Amino acid sequence: MSTILERAQISAGPDSAPEFSLPAVFFDMLWYGFPPNQSVLFYEFPCSKSHFLETIVPELKSSFSLTLTQFLPLSGNIIYPRKPGNKTVLRYETGNSVSFTVSESTADFNHLTGSLPRGCDEFYAFAPHLPPPTSSQDSVSCPVLALQVTLFPGQGLCIGFVTDHVVADASTVASFMQAWALIKRSRRSGADNVRDLLTEGNLLPFYDRKLSPISKTSNQQAPCSICFEERGDSEAEEFHFGQVSQNRSSVVFHHHMCLVWVCSARSAAPSGEDVADDEPEYFCFVADCRERLNPPLPAKYFGNCVALVKAELKHGEVKGDDGFVMAAKAIGEAVKETVYNEKGILHGAEKWPEEYEKLIGKRQIAVAGSPRFDFYGVDYGWGKPKKFEGLFIDGGGSISLCKSRDFEGDLEIGLSRSMVQMDAFTSVFKEILGSLLS
Repeated sequence: MSTILERAQISAGPDSAPEFSLPAVFFDMLWYGFPPNQSVLFYEFPCSKSHFLETIVPELKSSFSLTLTQFLPLSGNIIYPRKPGNKTVLRYETGNSVSFTVSESTADFNHLTGSLPRGCDEFYAFAPHLPPPTSSQDSVSCPVLALQVTLFPGQGLCIGFVTDHVVADASTVASFMQAWALIKRSRRSGADNVRDLLTEGNLLPFYDRKLSPISKTSNQQAPCSICFEERGDSEAEEFHFGQVSQNRSSVVFHHHMCLVWVCSARSAAPSGEDVADDEPEYFCFVADCRERLNPPLPAKYFGNCVALVKAELKHGEVKGDDGFVMAAKAIGEAVKETVYNEKGILHGAEKWPEEYEKLIGKRQIAVAGSPRFDFYGVDYGWGKPKKFEGLFIDGGGSISLCKSRDFEGDLEIGLSRSMVQMDAFTSVFKEILGSLLS
């Protein structure tokens, strides 16, 4: 079904700095131990194998190399020290490179890019894995990025990518992909030209970590879809949700999250789950801290900069007749307590690792992504992607979230469940949606 045509290593361009390092800070180390994030972008762009290998792949390689000159940490490694007292760093050195795989597939492109349920295993042939870490007496060195481009002859292309969450959150990854696409599309060359281009496109990464309120470094030691797309109202106005004044995009987000939470709870019994009414349920997502810090960080701050937002209800409350209202209230109160906390969004940050650990083994839904992440804006010159899939939600009870492909201001939700659970969820979703629209 999928054949590897080439395995290459791509380095940053010759104009890049000989070395570059960033300390791993508190925001980064919150994600230590989390699995890598794999995603795929499908493009409807029929082309021949010869055109793919002789034109498209060389252009992707050269533009990728130029992009790495401005995103050097992605070309390097996370260095975890073995000795106590030494700090974890993100380090690039001359000679570092990124795995770049070229492949060809005979799979059904239209099936893969549809919105009906598809098997998760069908996508892994198009998403790369991070190379294994290397060890020395003093440290463990872990690559942070790998890429794969796949041709579907006469149908389209797929770009798969995987990142280590410790090096970057989804905001940074989305910016990197948009930057690469912009450079490829513009056909610019030379580090200065690329830097000017990214500055004009508001995609140049910001690296100064001294400005971060939580700039404490870490000495962490390392051990050796279904997709529902809803179109909302077109009016832009102020709403009140959970006693917090929010704009339309925030309300669209919260309404959809409440719907997913209620559908998940009500579909538990039909899918064969035996959940007690008094069992706690958690709905978790992250809030970008960049613009909410004092002083705020630039939107293109490179790395991780998110806070955990956690809503809690009993299972019986979520699945009950008033489940939507109770979910809305719980999520609104969680946002108010964290994002709009009078003492700042970092209030209680020292307890975040403990809060993450408490969720292990609990009944929960975790949101991965944001309606602000525009993966459908990643255009390499072939038009917007036909489909984005976040494979990181497979098997973990999470849902993926990104900006809608077709409707401005709306969002796209991806879920990964067993077929029994998916059928039950879909049935409940249609029932609730029908009652809301009637």
